[in-house]
Amino acid sequence: MENSRPVAVISGGSSGIGFASAKALLENGFAVALFGQRQANIEQARTELSNQFGSENVHAESVNLRDPEEVSVFFAETSSRFRRIDALVCCAGISPKLPTGRTPLAEIPLPEWADVMAVNLTGTLLCLQAVLPGMVERRHGRIVLIGSLAGRAMSKFAGAGYAASKAALASLARSIVSEYANVGITANTICPGRIVTPMIGDPLSSPNQAALAAIPTGRLGTPEDIARAVVFLTEPEAGFINGAIIDINGGQYAPA
Repeated sequence: MENSRPVAVISGGSSGIGFASAKALLENGFAVALFGQRQANIEQARTELSNQFGSENVHAESVNLRDPEEVSVFFAETSSRFRRIDALVCCAGISPKLPTGRTPLAEIPLPEWADVMAVNLTGTLLCLQAVLPGMVERRHGRIVLIGSLAGRAMSKFAGAGYAASKAALASLARSIVSEYANVGITANTICPGRIVTPMIGDPLSSPNQAALAAIPTGRLGTPEDIARAVVFLTEPEAGFINGAIIDINGGQYAPA
């Protein structure tokens, strides 16, 4: 029998913004299927969310976004379990760095560049291709892509591959709008600023303190700051918000 709750799939859902989004969506009445790559994080997320919201509302597995077959199997299992996917939230991303910081553009190894694109961009495409046919059939879908301030403004910290992959997500969202807006599907991009997650490391590090100095609100962001916007964009009432880029950065970047 079809789950009475709407269902959201979250890539990169076992930690950081993805985990906060999973928790917020469950609190808002969704069932959630999430995946990441680190098994320990997946098991911890599954246990915590199942204990709080019920195991019948949580599906969590380890998936390598570089592997189309693994992605396909996960979405097939999710569809079999919940019979529907109403929302897709793409949070997964990698940002390789040297101990001294980002790799200079002229020195980025091609395998590193290809790996960033495989996870951040092509992995997103695989998720979209898995959910769009069902959303078209149901004539309803909410897609939220998690970009980055690095894809919106000149970044002193992110590598060129990460910045380019995150900038590309907004164009991918616009392509979804151009093809699927007439069947009840929306696609929007959230671009977080400096958010306290495992990706940025110690909040007291020199790069994070330098970023903090440039944020008018006077604090680093939290995963929950982003999760609240994710919930809003997945609601049925958000159907007229489509193709938007939503900057959440404490005022660090405020385009005209």
